[in-house]
Amino acid sequence: MFKIKKIILLFFKIILISSLLYSCVGTSSVGVFGSGVSIAFDPRTVGMQIDDSIMQKNLMGRLALNEKKYFISIDIKVLDGNIFLSGKVDEPEEKLKITKLAWETKGVRSVKSAIKIKGQTNFKSTAKDIFITSQLRTAFIFNKSIRASNYNIDTINAKTYIFGISMTKDEKKQVINETQNIYGLKEAIPSIILVEDLSRNKN
Repeated sequence: MFKIKKIILLFFKIILISSLLYSCVGTSSVGVFGSGVSIAFDPRTVGMQIDDSIMQKNLMGRLALNEKKYFISIDIKVLDGNIFLSGKVDEPEEKLKITKLAWETKGVRSVKSAIKIKGQTNFKSTAKDIFITSQLRTAFIFNKSIRASNYNIDTINAKTYIFGISMTKDEKKQVINETQNIYGLKEAIPSIILVEDLSRNKN
């Protein structure tokens, strides 16, 4: 019982520290992707940002026309034509349908899905997921080699999905290394794009 209380106390401390620090990171220079991803420095061109925003709104519109509930239950992020899906659905067939619609989006380069089926999670696992995400977010903030605001973190059933932009290969390595020290994390699944790999930087 004492051990459980210590874990709960640590959980709330990490959330408090993370929220306080995150609110202070680069507030004057933070940019917001049209896809809802907030970052401290957006290396994409204005044209790329507009294209990603159009793709995100296009896909969300088609999903909402298909099922209104998807507007709330499904989260879509788009970065340089790469689509990242998360959220929960009732049936496996819905996950396949949403993934198919994402691949049919004009200009899509890749689709990665963290969509889960309802019933596969419970209150206890959800609390653990929040704890894992808070630990990792705090680790990113304290690591000076990582632009913490450039990453989105979603944890589902102790699997953490990391989506964002790394300015250098070393920063990407640092991000992945930080996941190895997170209590309760079963698997880290990074979807990280290097600045040098952005499509328009290759032209």
